[in-house]
Amino acid sequence: MKDLKKYSNKTKAAFVLLIVMLIILLSNFNTLQNSKKTNENINAIHKDRLVVARYIFQYANALHSIKANTLETALDDAQKKEKIKTAIQNIQSIDRLYLETVLTTKEKTSFTAFQAACSTIDQHSQNNNWIQARQSSNQALQTLELLSQIQIKESQLKLEQSNSLHKGNTLWGELQIALLVILGGCALYLLMVKKKKIFVKVPESPSLN
Repeated sequence: MKDLKKYSNKTKAAFVLLIVMLIILLSNFNTLQNSKKTNENINAIHKDRLVVARYIFQYANALHSIKANTLETALDDAQKKEKIKTAIQNIQSIDRLYLETVLTTKEKTSFTAFQAACSTIDQHSQNNNWIQARQSSNQALQTLELLSQIQIKESQLKLEQSNSLHKGNTLWGELQIALLVILGGCALYLLMVKKKKIFVKVPESPSLN
């Protein structure tokens, strides 16, 4: 307490202002970091989840086409092979795009299983095993369903993280407003405060009369 009394009111106010300014700077830095993370989450939802959902849709169309071709009675074996080969090539072209996205560990496992099922379809097609080709197509479609569920869960997770960061930014924003009010009050205090003037009354010299 004795040490505090050594400092003037203006010095104390300046010290408070410095602390408030430091807190505001840290708050702004944290807000910027949260905004960066939110932007990364939004990009991830678009690039690694929504785009992948389109790939899964294209995969499913190709697999249903393969199943339909195995049942097509108007086609001979050579024609079926050619159509299935084209569908498999389309799937493989999508594979390259899919692998450019960010995959979770679970997603990598499911995607590897999907690729294996597609390779099995191709082998059965080459051997004219149409029933087995359909069964492998069904297995691939089941794996696609797992991949689709992963996309939904990962998107929800990114969205929850973004919402949490938004709430954090809102709280920091409210804190900054409160601190700015304190800053304004301190500035007003510094402008209005005045040192009390001490008047010393000098006694008049005694009259000689």
